[in-house]
Amino acid sequence: MADESRHTPVLAEQVMELLSPAPGEVCVDCTLGLGGHAALLANAIAPGGRMIGLDVDPGNIELARAHLPAHCELHRANFADLPSYVDQADVVLADLGFASNQMADPARGLTFQEDGPLDMRLDPTLAQTAGDLVNQLPQDELANVLYHYGDERLSRKIARKIVEHRVREPIETTGSLAALVRQAYGPKRQRIHPATRTFMALRIAVNGELEALEQLLAALPKVLRADGRAAIISFHSLEDRLVKQAFARWDKQGLAKRLTKKPITADPTQRSKNPRSRSAKLRGIRWIGRND
Repeated sequence: MADESRHTPVLAEQVMELLSPAPGEVCVDCTLGLGGHAALLANAIAPGGRMIGLDVDPGNIELARAHLPAHCELHRANFADLPSYVDQADVVLADLGFASNQMADPARGLTFQEDGPLDMRLDPTLAQTAGDLVNQLPQDELANVLYHYGDERLSRKIARKIVEHRVREPIETTGSLAALVRQAYGPKRQRIHPATRTFMALRIAVNGELEALEQLLAALPKVLRADGRAAIISFHSLEDRLVKQAFARWDKQGLAKRLTKKPITADPTQRSKNPRSRSAKLRGIRWIGRND
């Protein structure tokens, strides 16, 4: 298992500069993970600040707790439920990527680098796994998931290959699914692994990631104080598009000022030290409107 104490939060310096947390402020890390960002924020708002951390993964909450000040309030919750845990906040952060230990654990089923069960749930209490989708969805619905959430150009061919196989036996492991996707692509060498988009699409669908992000964006105007700051780190175009559109709309309406007209990305040193940062895009706003 990876040394969790060496966890490096994505775009940490840029996040702190953008959000400018100050002593005494109320701060929420909506995606606690291993607590890297939360630790920096908690130190910055001391003394007198209030630090709240949310995460759907109970294991990561406990790992983060060991690295955070005792006064931090940690809750097992989806960031879509933000208003249930804070009325008014000065700083809100959401890092939409999954934690490094989640990716490295084959039992999670998030990667095809090692064989594991087709799970993909970030919240272990969710009823539906990736295996359920792969083995139960009608072919057309499965193809639509791969196309809309993964931008997979061979979605229909892959869905057909999956359905043909599951008639004979269920698809139960990440290795089996990755092999089927590779067969659908054929022998021609690809720039990225053929299963990359399929795995991303299934993970988004299983965890309801886009729906949760839409709910978080809807909640921000309700919880941000005047002069409050919010920052969101996204990792694929579907997420970034939702964030970009919401921030631009509030800016146009005079409710918020965009702190980033273009997303902030990692510099070469950060990308070298933390490969996860290569696809990260950071956007931020300062709220100036009414909290109706």
